[in-house]
Amino acid sequence: MYNRVILIGRLTRDPEIRTTPNGISVALFSLAVNRNYVSQSGVKEVDFFNCVCYRKLADIVGMYVKKGLLVNVEGKIQNRSYTAQDGTKRYITEI
Repeated sequence: MYNRVILIGRLTRDPEIRTTPNGISVALFSLAVNRNYVSQSGVKEVDFFNCVCYRKLADIVGMYVKKGLLVNVEGKIQNRSYTAQDGTKRYITEI
């Protein structure tokens, strides 16, 4: 099986650019994707996805991608977990 997702949406904020201790660039951003239908109350619903990219792609995202820009994101869905400062275990799903 193959884990692949393609999303088209708008950035909810400017990408956050970081560098790992090994010198690898990382870009973090959130994508708002409209659903294809309107709810019974007449509201068009939106899903939000956390996205991460690395290395050269992260550098390009940092230079050219800004809040509100419509982008096409292709990648894979990954789940990870961590322990928060209060001791609770948290789970994150990222593209």
